[in-house]
Formats: sequence, C-alpha cells, structure tokens
Amino acid sequence: MIGKVLIANRGEIALRILRACREMGIRTVAVHSEADTEAKYVKLADESVCIGPAASGLSYLNIPAIISAAEVTDAEAIHPGYGFLSENADFAERVERSGFIFIGPRPETIRLMGDKVSAKAAMRAAQVPCVPGSEGALPEDPKEIVKLARAVGYPVIIKAAGGGGGRGMRVVHTEAALINAVAMTRAEAGAAFNNPTVYLEKYLVTPRHIEIQVLADAHSNAIWLGERDCSMQRRHQKVLEESPAPGIPRRYISRVGDRCAEACRRINYRGAGTFEFLYENNEFYFIEMNTRVQVEHPVTEETSGIDIVQAQIRIANGEKLWLKQREIETRGHSIECRINAEDPFKFTPSPGKITNWHPPGGPGIRVDSHAYSGYTVPQYYDSMIGKVIASGDTREQAIRRMRIALSEMMVDGIKTNIPLHQDLLLDERFIQGGTSIHYLEEKLAHREEVRRK
Repeated sequence: MIGKVLIANRGEIALRILRACREMGIRTVAVHSEADTEAKYVKLADESVCIGPAASGLSYLNIPAIISAAEVTDAEAIHPGYGFLSENADFAERVERSGFIFIGPRPETIRLMGDKVSAKAAMRAAQVPCVPGSEGALPEDPKEIVKLARAVGYPVIIKAAGGGGGRGMRVVHTEAALINAVAMTRAEAGAAFNNPTVYLEKYLVTPRHIEIQVLADAHSNAIWLGERDCSMQRRHQKVLEESPAPGIPRRYISRVGDRCAEACRRINYRGAGTFEFLYENNEFYFIEMNTRVQVEHPVTEETSGIDIVQAQIRIANGEKLWLKQREIETRGHSIECRINAEDPFKFTPSPGKITNWHPPGGPGIRVDSHAYSGYTVPQYYDSMIGKVIASGDTREQAIRRMRIALSEMMVDGIKTNIPLHQDLLLDERFIQGGTSIHYLEEKLAHREEVRRK
C-alpha cells in the first residue's frame, strides 16, 4: 500500500482525504498557503509544508512548489481533491514524470474528457446519449453554422470546448443573434481557457441535472454506484444534492449507468469519475465528465456504503476493483446541503472569524467541514465551509432529519446560507421532487421581485 500521500488541496476536501488516509494507515502531508496555516487539517496531518502566499496562483496552483513539497517529504503519491489542479492534465503528467503516483486518471484521459468536443465524440462512440448538436467544433463559415442551428432547432446553446463550472456558455433564441453569439463566446473562451473552440447544442428548456458516479481500475474493470440529482443550482453552481434522483424509473438509471461503465472501459479510465447528464422527457443527454472526486460524493457514499476516497487510493495503488456490478446495492436516501460563508439573500461572500461553531448530530447526520470555533474563513478562496449530509430509509425521513440538523447548527461571527437551505427544505416543489435546473433561479428572482414591491 502507498505509505505517504501529499494532499494538494485545502478546506473540507483536504480533511476528508486526510481522514481516509488515516483510516488506511497512510501517513499524510498537508500543503497550505500562508492564509491556511491554522487550518484543522494542517494541524492533524503528519507533516505540513507552506507552499506560498494566500493567492491560489502562488500556492495551490503552483505546480513546482507542490512537486518540491512531495520531494522534500518523501511522499509517494499526490491526491488533488477537487478544484484547483484536480483536472489539470499537465499537473498529472508532471506528478507521474517526477516519480509520484497521481491519485486520479491518466493524463491523456483527463485531456480527452477535459475538452468537451473530444469528450462528446468519445461518448458517442461508446453509445452514451448526447445532446443533439454539432458533431464537433463549429466551422468558421457562418452559413454552415446557421445550417447546423436550423437542423438542431432553436433555442440553442453555444459552449466553449474547454469550459466548465457554468462558464463559457451562451443561449441563443433567434437566428439573428446566432453569429454574434458564436463570435463572443469564441473570444471569451480564448481569453478564459486559452482555447477558442466552441460547439453548439440544443438548449433544453426544463432539464434536470443527473449524474452517475463511477469507479474504474487499471485492469479494464468498471462499475457505477448510483445516481445523484444536482438540479438545485444557482448560476450553474450546485447548492443541494441528493441520491437517488426522485421520480426517475430505475430501468432508465440502470441503462445509462451500464453505458457509463462501458464508456470507462472503452476510454481506459482509471479512478473515480462522474458522468453528468441533462435529463428531460425520460431521456438522458451527456454534457461532461468530471475526472475527479465530486463535492457531492458523500450522498453516494451514504447510499452505497462505499468510501469513494479510499477507493481512489486503492485503485491508484494498482488494486483491481473488489466489487462486481451485481454486488452494488444502494439503500435509503441521502441529501447534502453545501454550507457557504455568504449572505443568504445577497449571496455576497462573508469571510471572517467564526466565533461559535456547533455542528449538528443525531442519527443519519454527517458533517464534512474543516471549520471550528475561532477559525477565520479566508477571503481568498471559495466560500464553502462545509457540507451537512442527512440520510434516512426514505427521502421523507432524510428531509426531516436535514431540517432538524440545520435548526441545530450554529455558526456565529459570519453569515451563512443556512436560511436558504431551510427555505428550500420547506418548499413544496422540492418536497415533491424533480425540479429543473432553473427552479432555484426562478424562485430567487420571484423572491427579489416581491422584496422590491
């Protein structure tokens, strides 16, 4: 087994990886910026190395500094977590070239799935359903672009091949606006992702966001662990996730899950990964694959009973998958609320010192967080300070447990989005299940309209 892992990340995922390693008897190295010197995971790790000042570009995105930290501490492997360098193929390549194990997919696989055009081509070859659209990058000829859009039917969406996280997208409702939208998206994609390639897809009006969690080893074995509904989003950022997805027939889920596992075998995938789909009118449409552990992985862990982070480490160690698909059995229901340090109504960040931190407990409650009383939330990074996960035998029980958990949770000194979650858990449409990805935005817009009146 790998003897020492360097955790190339921060926040709750750094602590999550550290705990997984400790349970497996693996020593840990926490790298951190100057702003994170007092972080819980830094204190708990066997060793820690400061890799730069607060700015991410000078610390958590500083590849030479991370590699140097692995060298001076004699780490054997590097776990990238999520965000930062987790889907950077150049980083994965540098890690392996430097003699370390990268706890994630091969660099060439990250590149393949990181480019949305090549990813969709690979999925089509594996018979994974995709959104109708251009077969590849949009041509330069405006007439050809117009012809493609007419064939797909309006509205369409223009997407950057190297985009992600809701960036590099533009919805077009009329032919008159098409060419200008393509030009603007190309310019933005070139500036933001250093890749001006864009493609076109049919814009689905009321889709849900459903994702399939997979595990694959280096020996051509692959399984899927169930699905997650991540439709509750604001500005393309997930707010609340749950598993299983309410109201979708299991035969549909099983069919697309099996195709995802087969796709992993075809592209020689290794590690944990997530296939993301839009779901509308009983049809799944592939949009992208995340080649890393997801923020929302706990709901799958709670329903499948499988530790996904430990699975990543075991696969990176060269082990064969220890489970067959027929042995995977998901039980109950699990919901995750992302707790952000932000104003629950204006959504402005709220960094600062947490004067009182009291996480909830009780049956079926899990809290993944690096926060504590006296901890100062830095202003330099993502505002998420933790996740509350509630699980139960049924969705109704999980919702009730989450309501109780959030009512017990105390975070003083800063603002959090807990009131937003409490509102959502009482929302009739959410309780019914099956809201689209636009539902939260529409709900917030209506709330703002009422406030102004």
